[in-house]
Amino acid sequence: MRRLGVSHLSCLVSGTGPAVVLLHGLAGSGREMMLPLPGHRMIAPDQRGHGRSVRRPDDLSRAAYVDDAAMVIKELADDGPVTLVGQSMGAHTALLTAARYPELVGRLVLLEGGVGGSDDDYPTQLGEWFAAWPVPFPSAAAAIRYLGAGPLARAWARDMERRPDGLWPRFDPDIMEAAIRPVAQTACWAQWQRIEAPTLLVRGAQSRVPDEEIDRMRELRPEVRVATIPDSGHDAHLDQPAAWASLLADFLGADG
Repeated sequence: MRRLGVSHLSCLVSGTGPAVVLLHGLAGSGREMMLPLPGHRMIAPDQRGHGRSVRRPDDLSRAAYVDDAAMVIKELADDGPVTLVGQSMGAHTALLTAARYPELVGRLVLLEGGVGGSDDDYPTQLGEWFAAWPVPFPSAAAAIRYLGAGPLARAWARDMERRPDGLWPRFDPDIMEAAIRPVAQTACWAQWQRIEAPTLLVRGAQSRVPDEEIDRMRELRPEVRVATIPDSGHDAHLDQPAAWASLLADFLGADG
């Protein structure tokens, strides 16, 4: 596995074959999304404001994230088309990328993601929660205990930056709040309807995406496939990695 730089982004790249680009969710990193799929070239960027990419970008608009995804495809995947996979906020980015750049996306997989839009102010709530973390953490074990001791906590702890005074997350709370706010502001139904690529929606058994949203997505695009990963939540790729990998491999092997 190699880590390559694409301008202001850091990307993990592994394997050979048709390209799969994996976009992590808010406060995540490419490392948590990377998985081995034999016969495929796996590309997992740290999105702007995250991981080892630029920490405090000037532009946190949806368009900036979409253009980053397109740049990764063009520069590391021979201009595509690729299978574009996203989780949560990364799924929203993947959806918009497939709508804006249909020539770059041959297949689309949205894991615990939808069209966006919200009636509550969850971006502020998330920003306040991240800001309340008692950083630096003295050890990975302390970070895992504080963050809930689950698979997501372990993924966050694995990716923290070690400084002389302890472990720090590779993101800033205000950047996370600003990055997620545009996702919450507007539901992108028109973009969803423009997508041409065969699409798989994957949900956790305890999904955060409302049933009503999934139902309308299927109504507008009846050809879309939907699958649920048992015994999992919003971070189903971490809760049940084997089941997630199996679903993805089956979709990649299916006829378009």
